[in-house]
Amino acid sequence: MNPINATLDEGRRIRARIVPLVVACPLFLQNLDTSVMATALPSISRSLDVGILDLNLAVTAYLLSLAIFLPISGWLADRFGARRMFCVAIGMFSLGSAMCGMATSLTGLVSYRLLQGVGGAMMLPVGRLILLRSVPPSQLVNAMVWFTVPGAIGRLAGPLFGGAVVSITSWHWIFLVNIPFGLLGIAMALRFIDRDGPAAETTGFDVTGFLLLACGLTGLIGALETVGKGMFPWSANLVSAAVGAASLLAYAVYSRHRRHPLIDLSIFSFSSYKAAVVGGMPLRIAIGASPFLLPLMLQLAFGLSALQSGLLTMATAIGSLVTRTIVARAIRVVGFRSVLIWSATLTSLFYMAYGLFTAQTSHVLIFIVLLLGGLCNSLAMVSLNTLGFTQIPTQRMSHATTASSMVQQLSLCLGVVMGASLLALISAWHGEEAGRVNADSFNPAFLAIGAVTLLSVLWFRRLKPEEGDEFRQR
Repeated sequence: MNPINATLDEGRRIRARIVPLVVACPLFLQNLDTSVMATALPSISRSLDVGILDLNLAVTAYLLSLAIFLPISGWLADRFGARRMFCVAIGMFSLGSAMCGMATSLTGLVSYRLLQGVGGAMMLPVGRLILLRSVPPSQLVNAMVWFTVPGAIGRLAGPLFGGAVVSITSWHWIFLVNIPFGLLGIAMALRFIDRDGPAAETTGFDVTGFLLLACGLTGLIGALETVGKGMFPWSANLVSAAVGAASLLAYAVYSRHRRHPLIDLSIFSFSSYKAAVVGGMPLRIAIGASPFLLPLMLQLAFGLSALQSGLLTMATAIGSLVTRTIVARAIRVVGFRSVLIWSATLTSLFYMAYGLFTAQTSHVLIFIVLLLGGLCNSLAMVSLNTLGFTQIPTQRMSHATTASSMVQQLSLCLGVVMGASLLALISAWHGEEAGRVNADSFNPAFLAIGAVTLLSVLWFRRLKPEEGDEFRQR
């Protein structure tokens, strides 16, 4: 082989690893933030003197902000350049984190989490857009594996870090730690990501589309957040849900008649994309619920400390990291369809198994089960994140990454809401006061999210056996 060509090939291989790691910095920050917060919820509850389930507002506020502002991320990347918006997004997220670290009330914390979510809304889709534009299709599977490594490290470090922080010092530091990581992410982006400018053809901002999407997501998630908690009458929840559903339906109709909609819903006509985004939604809902439920069960029901809880729940992240060594080979050998069906089925069974834990269950056994559950979960998610973009044309990639990230974050938000609502409803059924959790409520809650996960299997079975074969490295 020509030495110059060999050098170029080696350079492309190195770039195919470095760029995914750089653009995955936001995924690291988000996963670290979410997992740390879940572990620290009891400590924050005592510090702010609020009910443990009321703090779900702080978790949901961030996810809701993501869902609302995600639709504009693709337009901003095309209008001002992907690298520039990537750095701006990380900066806004870090600023929101700093303000959360100075919060002294639930109202302040929720407000700052909303600001934090504005930055988070742009980080992931713009980063994924940079990745898809930078990496050749033949290397996409391996690039997606590297892309998910920082996120797995964030989930791995989060529970342990959160447990250590609240055991040694104030919970405020779980947010302040995001600042140096954010600065490092900006520096790496400026160093390793090529400078780009606005897209050759940009369109005006679709204000009507944005308002319809924002109203729809706010109405639906708001109704789910307050149901069963006695915050508003049932009639108000129904009205909120109806307005949200009507707004989303109105956007679907509106976007069909607009030449340049904010989110082009016609991308869902691609079978692999529809399966990954819509079919994967139940799986992602369960993924959002599990990290919320696990620390609460270990600390409130089993009486473990925040540090002990963090040491156990980090097993899911370890399992996720282990997956990176086998996922590319598994896809190459049996294909996307088989990997998705079996990994989603096993993930469902492991979620149900979490509900069988008791205070007397060996911690070693809990760790092993959580590790295997994280492995199966990650195997499904890496496959989904790769398969979804195999059919999308380059010129429509910004729409695809934005819509995918929006549905992904909405699913995680629904998962948190579902987990909190299940606990509230089941505890009320057991006669507990509002805001208090019954230890027996976790078993049926995990059974429910395990059952929800099985809905994704029904979608994956509809995939063709040869789906995504052109992206399977031989």
